[in-house]
Amino acid sequence: MAGDVLSTFRGVHDHGRCTDDALATAEALCAEKGLRLTALRRRVLELVWSRHQPVRAYDLLEDLRAERRRAAPPTVYRALDFLIANRLVHRIESLNAYVGCAGPRNPHVGQFLICRKCSAVAELNDGEIARTVARKARGLGFTVERQTIEIAGLCPQCGGTRAA
Repeated sequence: MAGDVLSTFRGVHDHGRCTDDALATAEALCAEKGLRLTALRRRVLELVWSRHQPVRAYDLLEDLRAERRRAAPPTVYRALDFLIANRLVHRIESLNAYVGCAGPRNPHVGQFLICRKCSAVAELNDGEIARTVARKARGLGFTVERQTIEIAGLCPQCGGTRAA
């Protein structure tokens, strides 16, 4: 796993190490699958992880333009599409933003805790929640094709309760 995203809520998080781990995991996964982690894709992934909070595509574009004057929106969106397709980042729909995936080696659905004050995000990856949603949906005759659950609230630093 490229870092325990929940540890950001617990206050014991090494940002530099998790970014390095995420990049190493991405390189290994792409090599295993025969995919090209181009310099641009790698840089976009690095920028997503270095923020440690959801980042919008146009913020990534600004960062890239500081390094590469000719960076354009389609370039960033293509890189993000690749990273999403290969489970290296997640799109947080309610924020129209992206976060690094905490467990790209293991297929999973995302449950995201989103602080409504500071926008910190923690990824749960709880299989029991995913199975319950799928079971309840089947009971209604609904076939689940994709699950992403976004839960708004307050992180411990913004007024929520401390993790045990």
